[in-house]
Amino acid sequence: MVTVEAIFEATIQVLLADGPRRLTTTRVAERAGVSVGTLYQYFPHKQALFYALNEHYLEGLAEKIESACRAEHGSSIAQIVEALVTTYWNAKTERADITRALYRSVAELDNEKLVVAFAQRVDAATAAMFASAADATFLDLPIINLTLLTSIFGTVRSVFERNLPNAQSRAVRGQLVLMCSSYLETVRTSK
Repeated sequence: MVTVEAIFEATIQVLLADGPRRLTTTRVAERAGVSVGTLYQYFPHKQALFYALNEHYLEGLAEKIESACRAEHGSSIAQIVEALVTTYWNAKTERADITRALYRSVAELDNEKLVVAFAQRVDAATAAMFASAADATFLDLPIINLTLLTSIFGTVRSVFERNLPNAQSRAVRGQLVLMCSSYLETVRTSK
């Protein structure tokens, strides 16, 4: 829907310009070029707007991860880790402004349901990918998968929260791939 996409983009622009506390539905409607009444047809209040924007963002992120996981079925663990870190990293940095704005806005809402749904999708996709690794099996795949994803997601969030310069960000990304690969090499059993 063009109107919803325009409202989402306007919300991001207002978040970036004014921050989550100063964002109002009136400002978003003005920026989107729609009436406040039109905005309220889709989102009855600011929290509903934040929730829907985060849901939209996490849906797209989950789709990218699931697609990358399907593409890497049967690959080596080195290829799997590189693809997973790269996909998540690129999705988060593709529009770093959106990622930063959303990290700031989540304090405004109860998004546990969104996070749980996202985590279930990503956990299932990555576990299936790791289970298909051409060169390894894992005895406790659920906890290994959880540990790996927590490390990746936490590292990426920290990079954003610290607002690291590009050179440091790229260096951290390289070290993250090395760390994840080393971890998987340590906990794997040969096929």
